[in-house]
Amino acid sequence: MAQIIDDLPESELRFHFLSGRPCLDLVATVGERWRRSFERLRSPADLGRWSVEAGLLGRPPRVSAADLAAARGLREAICRVALDEGGSDDVEVINGWAERPDLPTRLAPDGRGLRAREEGTARRLLATVARDAVDLFTGPHADRIRECAADDCALIFVDTSRPGRRRWCSMRGCGNRAKTSAYRRRNADPKESR
Repeated sequence: MAQIIDDLPESELRFHFLSGRPCLDLVATVGERWRRSFERLRSPADLGRWSVEAGLLGRPPRVSAADLAAARGLREAICRVALDEGGSDDVEVINGWAERPDLPTRLAPDGRGLRAREEGTARRLLATVARDAVDLFTGPHADRIRECAADDCALIFVDTSRPGRRRWCSMRGCGNRAKTSAYRRRNADPKESR
């Protein structure tokens, strides 16, 4: 379970949207799952802020403490299923939310893509995220769910690359660091490596 760490810098509390799916972006609201496992959804207002930054709503919904607890429970169920560690209880949590009314979708003004609803409830937000998870886990990219290969990252993402061999959540971040490190190792002075 994620812990609330009081002395984190503001940069650590920023949300990440690199996964390619809203349900996995919700999973990324836990930072450093491999080490400190810290909570980014620290208050109900944080879930409202996430909904806007994720592009699901135009304005933050009212979020209660119960809504926040439900979002965290849904998030962990999605995470375990995405990593093939989930059980029937996790599937039930996801299905339970997916059966509820979700946020209605709207076409963007240019007719291409989706537009966030201006208003919605926290419960409909969670139903939308759960339906996205069901769609992902049963759709054409179900076998393309990956965990970042970087030692210091646990972000889960959908590999939509043509060959299906993407290893990092982001080439600009983890991928660049890994390639730079590999380059330095290959080109290290032989005298220094002794």
